[in-house]
Amino acid sequence: MEVDDTTSRGTKRKAEESSIASQAPKRIKALDQDVVNKIAAGEIIVAPVHALKELIENAVDAGSTSLEIVVKDGGLKFLQITDNGHGINKDDLPILCERFTTSKLKAFEDLSSIGTYGFRGEALASISHIAHLTITTKTADSSCAWRAHYADGKLAPAKPGKSADPKPTAGRGGTQITVSLAKKSSFNLLNETQVEDLFYNVLSRQKAFRSPSEEYAKILDVVGRYAVHCTGVAFSCKKHGDSAMGISTPSNASTVDCIRQIHGSAVANELINFEVSDDKWGFKASGWTTNANYHVKKTTILLFINHRSVESSAIKKAIEQTYSAFLRKGGHPFIYLSLDIDPQRVDVNVHPTKREVNFLNEDEIIESICAEISTRLSQVDTSRTFTTQSLLPSAKVPVSSSSKSQSGRSNSIQSKPSQKPPPSAPARPYENNLVRTDPQLRKITSMLPPSISNPSTPAPSSTTYLSSRKTPTACCLTTVKHLRAAVRESMHAHLTEVFASHTYVGLVDPCRRIATIQGGVKLFLVDYGMVCNEYFYQLGLTDFGNFGAIRFEPPLNVMALITMDVQREKALGKPEDEGVPWNDVSRMVTNQLVDRRAMLLEYFNFDVSPEGELVSIPLLMRGYTPSLAKLPRFLMRLGPCVDWLNEENCFHTFLSELASFYTPEQLPAGRNEKDGQGDAHMDEESNDKADSDTTLDARKEEMARVLEHVLFPAFKARLVATKGLLRGVIEVANLKRLYRVFERC
Repeated sequence: MEVDDTTSRGTKRKAEESSIASQAPKRIKALDQDVVNKIAAGEIIVAPVHALKELIENAVDAGSTSLEIVVKDGGLKFLQITDNGHGINKDDLPILCERFTTSKLKAFEDLSSIGTYGFRGEALASISHIAHLTITTKTADSSCAWRAHYADGKLAPAKPGKSADPKPTAGRGGTQITVSLAKKSSFNLLNETQVEDLFYNVLSRQKAFRSPSEEYAKILDVVGRYAVHCTGVAFSCKKHGDSAMGISTPSNASTVDCIRQIHGSAVANELINFEVSDDKWGFKASGWTTNANYHVKKTTILLFINHRSVESSAIKKAIEQTYSAFLRKGGHPFIYLSLDIDPQRVDVNVHPTKREVNFLNEDEIIESICAEISTRLSQVDTSRTFTTQSLLPSAKVPVSSSSKSQSGRSNSIQSKPSQKPPPSAPARPYENNLVRTDPQLRKITSMLPPSISNPSTPAPSSTTYLSSRKTPTACCLTTVKHLRAAVRESMHAHLTEVFASHTYVGLVDPCRRIATIQGGVKLFLVDYGMVCNEYFYQLGLTDFGNFGAIRFEPPLNVMALITMDVQREKALGKPEDEGVPWNDVSRMVTNQLVDRRAMLLEYFNFDVSPEGELVSIPLLMRGYTPSLAKLPRFLMRLGPCVDWLNEENCFHTFLSELASFYTPEQLPAGRNEKDGQGDAHMDEESNDKADSDTTLDARKEEMARVLEHVLFPAFKARLVATKGLLRGVIEVANLKRLYRVFERC
């Protein structure tokens, strides 16, 4: 019988033993430095591709114009990169692989203006702790090259018993690729980095890799990304022992040429260039993206922020939503995007592998880029190319009667399989898959009474907007970030996609605040009051601290406005309001607003003077002014409905009340829309009602214009539909289901 050794694994203990052990707390001790280094190495070098990425960035930082990469077993056995950069001084070799040794950073403040790929000095140190590292380097003023071996961050002898000091060697390196580089290059510089047996001392990490071919594919992807981005640098990558190159790009190749060579002509032939910049947000973006003739099942995005290859789910999602209006369902684009942002606005030190970065004004920058891409797509995509099959391969070519009367030789020629069949007419599309996207087609509102008909063109706004010289500020409050994260967590993906690609149909009922939109082949009834409330709340979080202002000249008396709503509440006489000190409500709410006027002005541009006069309220959207009849109600609710004691609850409740104020009101039915109304008596009261109906009709027409040309386009651009909006969106028609019903009839 074999007995397992329980000393190397956990064992069960009785409850009594567990309670006794828990009474004596374990002492805290500092980890051994070797353990610390291996933990750090495991965070930075997760796979061979991460090691190669660090080495490529070091080579490009060194001014290289040619990089040659050799890989064996997906980089686990052998990984070599040879460049013609500046090289490393012999005196720097002893500390080269120690942690936090770098020539690119001296003080922490330098991070705000860092312009190189690396800056922490951890790449080579991490690699030396989990692999056998050999570096051969030669500078311009050195008479020979120097070769050094490293282990655990320090110089190590090449063989046991030998000296660990760097050894002089020939400047061509130790491989054929290095020899070819030295012969062909006009530089007297050489820098070769060789990594062997990656993760040899981390067996669990080695076993986690599936196959060398998958790791090699990841390496080719990274090399291809940098080959596209780094113009003027030649890249080559191949497997060890193979003569064929996996990737090979010359130094004089353009960006499009590199894309053509790496990703194929199908992508390169459909590329369009775009550029956008904005000094206000401190960024400049350029790149190449495919038009609507190209689409694949998965989005391919080559993203570089300040020349660093990174990933961004927010940018990818925004680009996919932009293309949803141009590509069929399931189609995705290819895009190469280089984004240069003011280094003072970027935090590069947020991820061990530098895969992610944080930057200010992310939403505004992404919106500007997507708007430029949408503009470029709409300019070039006047026609689209579709691939069709004119005849099935197994079908026979029909022979006309005139051909039958020809000679037998001509008949034999026509029957040859090499003869191309005549093109057949394209298949007629099924009507149940057609989607109406032409905004010039008749809308549903044209079938309704003229009093709520929708104008065909937006009416000019009579509001005058003044520009402010105030510099936009970035919101760094943790509470606001929590509220934004809560919105993202409650997002409903399908409903967000419907709003992002919808076509506005028309206003159905302004009394119940119902409009119709089309999403694909489906028709939806939308409670636009509920959607507006959610949108204005999200807009308040996005523009927090950067609101515009609606100014009142002369200023309004806050207490008088609140008193108007208090009198209305007292007249209603609700049972739950018994015991409310109505006589003191106006004074109490006014005092609260005056006491907190500094915070309200700084964060919301809500200006209340010390004398209790309302100077301005926040402006959330241009082209839309909320109903000022709701202002007394809004001011009164700022007292009991806002939690002024807790910061996060305060921001949440205030923005909720502000969103309710901006939400369009429910318009009452006019006299002509009510049942049982006659116009036999034309006295003074009837004339007043007629004037009231005229004003109401004008308000309905204005609301219809705002919904079509201001609000719903805003929903399409930046609304994140949450799960709570499912109650306000109802599917009323599905073209495919309707066709099934008609087919049965």
